[in-house]
Amino acid sequence: MIFGEFPLAQCEGLLLAHSLRLPDQIMKKGRRLTSADFPMLSAAGITRVHGARLEPGDVDENAAAGSVAEALSGAGIGVRAAHAGRCNLFATGRGLMTVEPDLINRINRIDESVTVATLPSLSAVRGGAVVATVKIIPLAVGRTLVAACVAQAGQGAALSVLPFQPQRAALIVTEQPGDPQRNYIAAVNSSRRRLADLGSHLGLVQRCGHRTEAVMAALREAIAAGCSMILIAGTTVPKDRADTVPAGIVAAGGEIVHFGMPVEPGNMLLFARIGSVPVIILPGCARSRRSNGLDWVLQRMLAGLPMAAEQIMAMGVGGLIRSPLEADDDEKASETEPVRAPVGRRVAALILAAGSSRRMGNGNKLLQEAGGVPLVRRVANAALASRCTSVLVVTGFAAEEVQTCLAGLEVNFAHNPEYETGMASSLRSGLAALPADVDAAVVLLADMPWIDGGHVDRLLAAFDPEQPKIVAPVKDGRRGNPILWPRCFFAEMKAVEGDVGARDVLRRHAEQIECVAFDDDAIFADVDTPEALTGLAVR
Repeated sequence: MIFGEFPLAQCEGLLLAHSLRLPDQIMKKGRRLTSADFPMLSAAGITRVHGARLEPGDVDENAAAGSVAEALSGAGIGVRAAHAGRCNLFATGRGLMTVEPDLINRINRIDESVTVATLPSLSAVRGGAVVATVKIIPLAVGRTLVAACVAQAGQGAALSVLPFQPQRAALIVTEQPGDPQRNYIAAVNSSRRRLADLGSHLGLVQRCGHRTEAVMAALREAIAAGCSMILIAGTTVPKDRADTVPAGIVAAGGEIVHFGMPVEPGNMLLFARIGSVPVIILPGCARSRRSNGLDWVLQRMLAGLPMAAEQIMAMGVGGLIRSPLEADDDEKASETEPVRAPVGRRVAALILAAGSSRRMGNGNKLLQEAGGVPLVRRVANAALASRCTSVLVVTGFAAEEVQTCLAGLEVNFAHNPEYETGMASSLRSGLAALPADVDAAVVLLADMPWIDGGHVDRLLAAFDPEQPKIVAPVKDGRRGNPILWPRCFFAEMKAVEGDVGARDVLRRHAEQIECVAFDDDAIFADVDTPEALTGLAVR
């Protein structure tokens, strides 16, 4: 490349070194001049121009920047068109940015003409966010230099974005008498926002006493509901592995993996597991919206990176986090009551829990326990753990006992005084009490103990409000429960009589059923007899 100041008559094909402001326009830096530009430049009194003339083997700044950027881009990264010698790389979706610093450093050491700048490794990014930029300093560089940079780029290993994998989370809030309501609200709102920002869903929220046995019971319920991650906001943070909440995790069959972390704020985080389900006791700062150690743990776990004591202890360098409050400060955020925010489709869960349990003998079968959790509470927790926007329980027989059993859960009730006439009357009572704006309802039977939030969410994922179909689970050609019903079928369902539910409606609209294949028997398993209940205990 030949750089210098040239007489106007010699500027054919010259790349402008600097932008030129003319009376009627601006000629931008990097523009390739042609003879058609000469009259305008001459009229503006410009007789000499600074610029560069490319020689054989030269690559202009945009082409060079684009080539290096393409070589750097790995999984989850796109490349934008180069402009003014700069080419930006961006995240194609939400995830965690990873950088191989040695590869970036090698490129930056090759020649001062080529520079690469990136976000810090393990930065959380949204789709479209710029994660790196390649800048060519001069107007052109040699083809051999570009080839050398490309060779050092690691064939896509230098930069990547690991996508966040959606999880179904539960939050357990432990409380003592006299705890202010704002503590609960802040814990729910901050946890829900953190998870939503990472593409995950906080479904099940439980409140329990700050006692080891209460924590143990809440953990068992969360796991039974199909939650793949559990957060615990204690009324006080633990001071020892043997403290109340950690002891509850161990009592539920879990193990403490690591207590404490070299990150501030966030020092008091405790990480545990119950089987494959991670359990995190939140540090006190987690009620705040400021960035803290919990964010680092969640981001890395949801991106599929390993999380154990070794990874936590390696977070110290850079672990002193200093970040301003976000737009909504903590005090204002804590004044808002937590709600089940709609996520895409507005689908309600309708739980039929009115039956009289005639074949079960004395008492209400729905209050009997499976795996230490009453049947009706297991199903309610499954609905809450899903992405349903509301949960309605239809009561009938032993209504007060059922409501007491579900105390503390975020459910509404509708009573069916005609429950003895059969399931159809419960359907009518429930459909009439659903929110007016729902697109559909998932009808769940309260005696199906192995249904969890994952089963419900698979039905929701198959539902399209624009082309509403009945969505039913199927295994080996056999249809099971629960079933998702679009609103357009509600009127017909309300007209059903007797104890067969909406079976006839299904037959009449067989061509409008969307079947979703399942690989387990949870969609069939129910409890009608003492023998069936006994069989559940050994599962």
